[in-house]
Amino acid sequence: MTHSVDVSDAVLTKRYTSWDRGEPDREWAALELLADAVPDLVPTPLARGPLWVTMSVIPGEPLTDPATPAQVSALGVALDTLWSVTPTLVPLDLSALVERTYAALDPLRARDDVIGRAAAACAELDWSSLLTVHDPVVAHGDPNLANYLWDGTTLRIVDFEDAGLGDRTVELANLLEHLAGRRTDWTPLLHRWPVDPSRLLTARTLWAAFWLGLIGPGGPSASRNPPGTAEAQAERLLGLIAQQ
Repeated sequence: MTHSVDVSDAVLTKRYTSWDRGEPDREWAALELLADAVPDLVPTPLARGPLWVTMSVIPGEPLTDPATPAQVSALGVALDTLWSVTPTLVPLDLSALVERTYAALDPLRARDDVIGRAAAACAELDWSSLLTVHDPVVAHGDPNLANYLWDGTTLRIVDFEDAGLGDRTVELANLLEHLAGRRTDWTPLLHRWPVDPSRLLTARTLWAAFWLGLIGPGGPSASRNPPGTAEAQAERLLGLIAQQ
């Protein structure tokens, strides 16, 4: 966990347990920008300290996997709203993500199984083209379904500690490949925005590889998932690579 949360009298205080990526600053800056520009989409920032941010509580319950077609449609509307805001934020460090992914996969390449094959295949991939932002947007940075609150008609977004100036294609790929939404049918969102299919596929391989490094043997989240999850992720990654 990167933070803990306290709720009292419709006010939520988020206390950060890690801040090496400037999480409190990123969250506060994003909420200030968005609460002014699109106030019904995100919590209102109220106060902050060095390692905490206080904000309003917004209505809705977290999405669960699989999200319904109505919820996927509402998420598309919410992302349209989010991405309509000029992203005057600190850029995301995608190069750090690429480096972290390569490093996480490196010890897996010697394995004689599907995980090893997928990790080895990534050694041949070049993700450097993603480092140039083609379509700048406010990047939420964490499309875990739990960060999307649904009240039955409207979807709102929380948890902006990883937010910054990002690339719409990379953000969409992050959503499509997030482990939390693996059973959700995201097809309705694939053609909602004008993204380059080839670039989207490249970004999806990056995020799929990131997840393999995270949940694969020896990874920081290896013990949090049922047996077979890493193998299934490796198969998914190889399938994406085969499409390139």
